Amino acid sequence: MSEAGALSSGKTHRDENFPVASRFIHPRHRPAILAFYAFVRTADDVADNPGAMPSEKLRLLEGMRASLMGEAEVSPEGVALRLVLAERGLSPVHAADLLEAFRRDVTKQRYADWDELMEYCRYSAMPVGRYVLDVHGESRELWPCNDALCAALQVINHLQDCGKDYRSLDRVYLPLDVLRKHGAVPEALASLRATPELRGAIAELAARNAELLQRAAPFARRIRDRRLGLEVNAIQALAEDLNEKLLSRDPLSERVHHGKSAAAVLLLWSMLRFFAGRFGAAP
Repeated sequence: MSEAGALSSGKTHRDENFPVASRFIHPRHRPAILAFYAFVRTADDVADNPGAMPSEKLRLLEGMRASLMGEAEVSPEGVALRLVLAERGLSPVHAADLLEAFRRDVTKQRYADWDELMEYCRYSAMPVGRYVLDVHGESRELWPCNDALCAALQVINHLQDCGKDYRSLDRVYLPLDVLRKHGAVPEALASLRATPELRGAIAELAARNAELLQRAAPFARRIRDRRLGLEVNAIQALAEDLNEKLLSRDPLSERVHHGKSAAAVLLLWSMLRFFAGRFGAAP
């Protein structure tokens, strides 16, 4: 096991909030996506490990970057992804952008406002969808829709995990200006139940996030690859439902995740909506 791998959380692509290389994706594309996921998952676990020192995290992330770029062989995940990228003729830029986000996770613990958070999402979320689009040979004209959806998914994760992020890592992704506007403070995230002030801040952020999801709504229908379109449509449906829950639920004391049965119903509905859109019916 590599040094970075030793900090693994044990999480796999099957444990994520949203589908990763699901059965919707054509089998010829799944290995490239899963190699990317393995690299990103390892780097994320390094950045989020509560026991490792910041200097150690940055050293391991640099080893992953060097292995990705062919400058070293210290990260098996980096080497494996490098080989996949070379075989497919793909750029390492998206994986490198994600490493920048993980370095920021190590060194930056607060975000001043929404714009600063979105700039972080430019590195922490948007490259994931851009890579998947590149794997499928899709047009870069889809990037604005992709970026809106990926940023929205990231914000949902931040809102869901806001208490855990603060208690485990002293990390606050909720913009400080929104907290101040509602009379909330970061320290309120340590509680087992959100204060009314914190609930107000979370609801406002979910409302802003709904605007991102609205901008992403045409994404799935514009993708040429039907199987990828189905996956993106499913992700959009799951995200819209979770974001709606965050408008009224308290993520410190209530579960804001999908159970298997609820997710299955949403996925079926999303498929019907997708095909209705493809054939010109009202979604």
